[in-house]
Amino acid sequence: MASGATARKRLGPSWLRLCAVVFVVLSVLLAGSHPAEAQGPVVKRGLVLLVQFPDVPHDVDRDFIQQRFAGHLNRYVQEMSGGKVTLDVEVAPTWRTMPKPIAQYRISPHNLEVDKSRVAALINDALETADPNVDFDSYSFIALVLGAKASEYGMVGLCGYPGMLGWSTGEVFRTRSGRPVHGGVAIFTSQAHLGTLFHDIAHILGGVKDGRRVLPCLYDHDLQAKPGPVRETFLNAIINMGFWDPMSCHFHKRELPPPGISSWTKLRLNWLDTARVVVIQPGQRAEVLLGPLEDASAQTVAIKIPISESTYYLIENRQPIGFDKNLPGSGVLIMYADDRVAECRHGRAPVKLMNADPSAAHLEGAAYDAGSHNVFQDTKNNVQIRILEQVDGSFRVLFGPP
Repeated sequence: MASGATARKRLGPSWLRLCAVVFVVLSVLLAGSHPAEAQGPVVKRGLVLLVQFPDVPHDVDRDFIQQRFAGHLNRYVQEMSGGKVTLDVEVAPTWRTMPKPIAQYRISPHNLEVDKSRVAALINDALETADPNVDFDSYSFIALVLGAKASEYGMVGLCGYPGMLGWSTGEVFRTRSGRPVHGGVAIFTSQAHLGTLFHDIAHILGGVKDGRRVLPCLYDHDLQAKPGPVRETFLNAIINMGFWDPMSCHFHKRELPPPGISSWTKLRLNWLDTARVVVIQPGQRAEVLLGPLEDASAQTVAIKIPISESTYYLIENRQPIGFDKNLPGSGVLIMYADDRVAECRHGRAPVKLMNADPSAAHLEGAAYDAGSHNVFQDTKNNVQIRILEQVDGSFRVLFGPP
């Protein structure tokens, strides 16, 4: 019988390397590890607190709230993130009554006029009435659902922070008793549309980076603060992205779910693989087949044209697929983005649509197509975008100098 040394010599280095590889693979399997691409979605935990007021009767059912958050909102987030994110939402078992009547928490329907002390008071009172054993710090977000209507509270939905209590704060919110809340808190009335739920929860999911909200509102705050009927004033404020992203509009028609989010919003949330985004330099000649943004099988769903370190064009194709069935139209959207802009104020915005048809109200005709609205050009920045033809749901797009 050969000795151990003789056996190893006969087996040779190749066999030893193979044994080492097998050992590593078995170790990984036994440890329960998986390659990064095989990992499941990121789970964002949410806690919904049911808040009522001593002077406001209501008949809002807990099961309805559970369905809205754990069902509808979760499905929307899963589709918009391409399966990257899922929500694990827990709804409190009972309604908790606030210590003050609703009039003492009521706020203005205009963002810039909101009394922040009232928002803080509502959040504090709601969190203080929650089960003391609840670890707020273990949740990605907390939502307060009010047993009240927008006409009684003042707004249908808002993000407490990062939002009303500081758009640029990255500080940890603490209750009066010192309990930390690292995620964020949103407030909704019982009438809140699915698009409103996503809009304000998305602020929290985006978080704060370099002292700024990663995902701001895409409607103009100054125009939203103008006097007049709330819905009419709001429609006059969606000058940047119109009905093409719920961060701008919440919804196109109230009786329908919200439209899908834009590629700009997907990129801000890290929900769009950069491998599906083609980068073309200004003046560069190139032809690209641009697939629908909501088509998971499309190879290219967005095109970026960098203008400077902080400005760029972003081009996407929106078709009636999934939640994009709820858009005002379809076609190629061309957006101009400026990362230096933090919030939509004074006519400036971090992203704006280039409008193919200015005759249509609220940017409903913003989409370019292969027909009468097929060319966009920016001579100053040496950019021309020409829609050549539509191929099923995709578009052949030609890029080059004007």
